[in-house]
Formats: sequence, structure tokens, C-alpha cells
Amino acid sequence: MVTITAHAPRETGFFGRIGNAVGDFFDAIAEARAMSERYEYLSRRSNSELAEMGLDRQRIVQAVARGF
Repeated sequence: MVTITAHAPRETGFFGRIGNAVGDFFDAIAEARAMSERYEYLSRRSNSELAEMGLDRQRIVQAVARGF
């Protein structure tokens, strides 16, 4: 499977930079929310379910940070 990601051109003027900063801020919030949801999902799994995924409870945080 091939994935293509397109990035909109970045504005370089004053208002463009402010817009980019605001966009980056909201992107960071979205990523933090996704990580939180992944953490909640994994932390609610039983130890045997985690083992089936190749994880243990001590490695949940690392798995979330890697995008599991």
C-alpha cells in the first residue's frame, strides 16, 4: 500500500507565519488527543489482550509514543 501526503505551501509573511503557528498548535492538540485515545484504549486491555498485541503494561507509554 502506498500513502501520499501533501503539505500545503507555508506562508512566509507576518500573517502567514501567525497562521502557520496557529495551525501547528491545533495539529499538536490533535496529535496529543490521538495519543491520549490510544493510551486509554491500550490501558483498558487485559494483560492477555496486551500480550496478544506483543505488549505488556509497562510498555504502553512507549507503544503510544511510537504510534501503536
